[in-house]
Amino acid sequence: MDTEASRLTALPDTPVARAAVALVRSRESEPVANHSIRSYVFAALLAQHEGLKPGVDFDAELLFHACVLHDLGASPSAPGQARFEVEGADMAARFLAEHGYGADKTDPVWEAIALHTSDGIAERRGVLAYLTRRGIGVDIGFGTEFVTDAQGEALHGCYPRLDMATVLVDDVVRQAARSPQAGARYTVPGEFLRERGEPGAVTALELAARASRWGS
Repeated sequence: MDTEASRLTALPDTPVARAAVALVRSRESEPVANHSIRSYVFAALLAQHEGLKPGVDFDAELLFHACVLHDLGASPSAPGQARFEVEGADMAARFLAEHGYGADKTDPVWEAIALHTSDGIAERRGVLAYLTRRGIGVDIGFGTEFVTDAQGEALHGCYPRLDMATVLVDDVVRQAARSPQAGARYTVPGEFLRERGEPGAVTALELAARASRWGS
């Protein structure tokens, strides 16, 4: 791997960052954990592309945690009593608080994760929520134009997709089926649950991912 690719795929090397990666690796499947990590890299690339400066326009550390921890609520360790975005936000905030972070840092991460499926809302809640949602979307295959082929190849070579879209939807549907609150109507998890209501059914998200630049 050349120097540029190594720099692209390198993650923050602080104790808390390493603990965050270890947490998602232990709680999530490899495809979903890789998705969370790639989402961070894409969010950082988007910030650079749009001229947003870390430490000035957004907190790079909080962006890392919001992206890497955003799907904890779809993991088997989540309670299954609320929609996965909210439970993931709760779990991420709890993790950060346990590592000494105050509400000034945990609250923005909570909001970014809780809103990451909320089109038109996250984008109005500040740069952190905007970059988090967009980075996640780029990894699914939306709005990828600013990513070069070399960057995409390096990132997927280090963190492969492994049929991520289907695995992620499987996890969200499993979580949504655990309680009426987790799969409430008109929410993203509720919609996934409805779309997967028949054997062999495929969600619109999976179809979009398969048709995208990255594939599923």
